[in-house]
Amino acid sequence: MTRQRIGIVQTTTGIDPVVEAGRLADAIGRLATDGAGVVFTPEMSGRLDRDRKRLMASLTRESDDPVLAAVRAAAARHGVWVHLGSLALDSGDGRVVNRGFLIDAGGGIVAHYDKIHLFDVDLPGGERYRESSTYAPGERAVVAASPLGGLGLTICYDVRFPALHAALARAGARVIAVPAAFTRPTGRAHWEVLLRARAIETGCFVVAAAQTGEHDDGRATHGHSLVVSPWGEVLLDMGEPAGEAVVDIDLALVDEARGRVPSLRHERDWAMPLPLAVPLEAGAAE
Repeated sequence: MTRQRIGIVQTTTGIDPVVEAGRLADAIGRLATDGAGVVFTPEMSGRLDRDRKRLMASLTRESDDPVLAAVRAAAARHGVWVHLGSLALDSGDGRVVNRGFLIDAGGGIVAHYDKIHLFDVDLPGGERYRESSTYAPGERAVVAASPLGGLGLTICYDVRFPALHAALARAGARVIAVPAAFTRPTGRAHWEVLLRARAIETGCFVVAAAQTGEHDDGRATHGHSLVVSPWGEVLLDMGEPAGEAVVDIDLALVDEARGRVPSLRHERDWAMPLPLAVPLEAGAAE
């Protein structure tokens, strides 16, 4: 059966993982009742906290994390798969990992993915982010078997790297998850266009569960969780309010889109000679 119903959780996550664990479990239950077979949650679903000292003081290992435990229990209780967008976890070597999980309908962990690309930037409005000062980058791309077929796992800033998404599609992904906590300035400018581009380029569905609103740590996120078809059509835009939504997708559209534009099969290896054969300044007009 190619038609599947998926559920999206859009949250305004705070700094207390125990509170967020309960909220996520409740949302998973409601979406399962609405017929979702796979539920997607945002990046940092259990805690969104840019206060490094406070974050490190209460960090847990994967085996002890209350949010992961609650989501696994909710998945088993309601018989639904969950893509837990990501959690901040103790890596065991004094660093933090931003790790997403795919959990099956029995509560088992099928796969996990550590965010590869870290967001280090100074924004014009004065906001400054240095993920690399706290987080260790992941080193491997992940595609996992799911009720939706191959599910490619990414996190937030990864969306700006087309080669990663193309590699996921060539490795068997038919749906790519992009859980995020996009800032408002970059969200307004780039969020939708990046997600639509990644869908078009790969011929995949893109499912992007997002953080939204004003958070306890002082940041503000863009919201607008999106589901995009392989042809680049926006099937769901949740706007700014926190909440849940379901949407039906037809996985047959993956093969249809790739048949109409088979760019994944046409890509060639190529190289640019360095240094440039003709220096750029030599071509300037007199």
